[in-house]
Amino acid sequence: MSSPVKILPHYTYQDYVRWEGQWELIEGIPYAMSPLPRLRHQEVAGNIYSALKAALKNSKCNCKVFLPLDYKISDDIVLQPDLLVVCNPEMDKKNLEKTTHLVVEVLSPSTMLKDRNTKFFIYQSQKIPYYLIVDVDKKEIEINLLKEDGKYIMEPFTASIPFTLHLDSDCSADVMLDNIWD
Repeated sequence: MSSPVKILPHYTYQDYVRWEGQWELIEGIPYAMSPLPRLRHQEVAGNIYSALKAALKNSKCNCKVFLPLDYKISDDIVLQPDLLVVCNPEMDKKNLEKTTHLVVEVLSPSTMLKDRNTKFFIYQSQKIPYYLIVDVDKKEIEINLLKEDGKYIMEPFTASIPFTLHLDSDCSADVMLDNIWD
């Protein structure tokens, strides 16, 4: 006796834009982005946003920092990172379709595994130069830097020392992340 074949639906961006609520789409599979992050998560994300915005303002870079928005990687992969830094953004677009320069994910208990594994490899495959993983509970930041071989390597991070973000060949910004826990 044969068993029925189970087929999971495969959703695309065209399906995604019709959904209500907050979702991510990874390889055609929807992931609910609820419940909304805890207060501490939002506070730390806001502090990182402020630090990145100040650093970019003090640089000569044409880069901007964004809070969650739709980052359309392919027709069946749409992510909503906590923060992104994009150089020369097309401000009239509804979502981001070009490669970003930096992505920040602030860990939540419900997304930790996805952020550390699935998203890690997606961002690496997209050749995003910097992927920061922020653990609010441990008060730790992992700075993953893309190397020439296309793989991330975790760089040492010390909060009291500026983190230099190299965005283009002639553009860099020094980011102070020492007060993000306050």
